[in-house]
Amino acid sequence: MAADSRLLIHVSVLSGAASHTARMNAKCARSRLLVAMMVAAWAALLLPAVAAAGSPDHDKVRRAVESGEIRTLSDILSMVRDKLPGEITGVEAEQKKGRWLYEFRVVDSQGRLFDVYVDAKSGEIDRIKEK
Repeated sequence: MAADSRLLIHVSVLSGAASHTARMNAKCARSRLLVAMMVAAWAALLLPAVAAAGSPDHDKVRRAVESGEIRTLSDILSMVRDKLPGEITGVEAEQKKGRWLYEFRVVDSQGRLFDVYVDAKSGEIDRIKEK
């Protein structure tokens, strides 16, 4: 009988440890989600102002799309959305050294921020840079 009660105590201690670990994992996941949401909200508030201040003239981008020099943003999104490391929080179109790029600002599930550069003509991901 004494051996049975010791076994019962050990099992209850183990089950308590397991439920404690599960609670801690849930708290950690909620914290990560909260951080990701805060970063996304911050980016959504600030990125449009930054993009408007530093982006090329909208008419220039529109003319490039109309002439077939670059693809539309919707075309590019359909090509790369599943390849991005997270949720898109902002987009810019920029021309560097004669080459057009779409720059996507992306936040992953762990709250990390990335800049993803996509060739605006081919739709190929040029590079991904963690911020």
